[in-house]
Amino acid sequence: MVLIAGRSWDGLADRPSGHTEVAVRNGRIAQVGPAVDRAGAEVVELGDRMLLPGLIDCHVHTTVDPGRLLRAFVSDGSAAIALRALPVLRDLLHRGFTTIRDLATFAAEPVTLYLRDAIARGHIVGPRMIVAPYLISARGAHGDASTLLASHFNREIGALADGADEITRRVRENIRAGADWIKFGATGGFATPADDPTQTTYTQEEMNALVAAARDLGIPCTPHAYGDEGVSRAVAAGVRSIEHGNLASASTLARMTERGVFLVPTQFMVLDALDHLDDDSYWEGKDPAERVKFTRHADQLRRSAHNVAASDVRIAFGTDAGMFPHADNWHEFPAMVKSGIATVRALRAATSVAADLLDRPDLGRLRPGATADLVALPADPFDDITAVAGIDFVMRGGMVHRTPPPGVATATP
Repeated sequence: MVLIAGRSWDGLADRPSGHTEVAVRNGRIAQVGPAVDRAGAEVVELGDRMLLPGLIDCHVHTTVDPGRLLRAFVSDGSAAIALRALPVLRDLLHRGFTTIRDLATFAAEPVTLYLRDAIARGHIVGPRMIVAPYLISARGAHGDASTLLASHFNREIGALADGADEITRRVRENIRAGADWIKFGATGGFATPADDPTQTTYTQEEMNALVAAARDLGIPCTPHAYGDEGVSRAVAAGVRSIEHGNLASASTLARMTERGVFLVPTQFMVLDALDHLDDDSYWEGKDPAERVKFTRHADQLRRSAHNVAASDVRIAFGTDAGMFPHADNWHEFPAMVKSGIATVRALRAATSVAADLLDRPDLGRLRPGATADLVALPADPFDDITAVAGIDFVMRGGMVHRTPPPGVATATP
């Protein structure tokens, strides 16, 4: 197949290029340039659209229902949870996200691993999935959902572990199940009523043991971490990325930069809450403690967002979709730009930098040899970042999953 577009961006350059032709063979990009060999190829004319590498969301929860959050995992079985994720996966792909990193389900079974494998085998439609099946958490901390049940049920909910030995066992169990990544809770959070984002929920020794156990088996780690102390301990332990980090200090961000630790800042969810602190309707149906915590930490959250934009830390795009409707994950782009992150840095975050975080150099780049994950959109995101919401052509691994409306010509010479 040969794709022909009026413009393109390769995932790296400071600005887009003009007329571009891309030859795709056997699921890979074979040629890129002003003109490529079209002999025997199906030709897809995309008009003046801009071609980009497929987008990557490094922090999603495909099995989480934002209307019910953790409560669904008390009442729903694993099959129901997996089935509910199918339209979510299809929609994410159709919106241009050809790869996602799913960072934890709360189902009894590791259903995100099953979904990952079903997509890879072509049984269901969705983005390429890279999976941390569970959030390993201290008891009483961010990943402990046991409080959703009355105490007399005497049942724990969550991948809970305390102390180096139990944590090491839990890490090995996740990897035995097929985990691509290990995720753990380093701090409290905003959406969970029993903790606070500034609380640090594992000791340095516990984090060291967790990361070392995963490293020995070749698996990278990332923590849920808001507060500065939790971020700092996780960086010292040797994690590959930090999820959120929205209360991290400038000095901690500098340390991350020195050590090559990526930041996945999930800014839309945080900045959207701050923009609606005085809007009662926004908080309807949410735990009142969440609003209280956002109000308490508002100034520091805004200051930290500014620090991220001013830093040299490697930012990878991630949204925490599932905590809010998955279809809104593209809002992370304008949220990043609004906080002072340059447009090209935000776009790289969802392409080449995200691919680097995931150790997938074949993704996130429009170049010969790369996996043929390509998307196209009518407008120019360098002029208006919200243009990313208009993606209307999607190819993943050389297979077209979405085509523009009628009027785009397809021909075979």
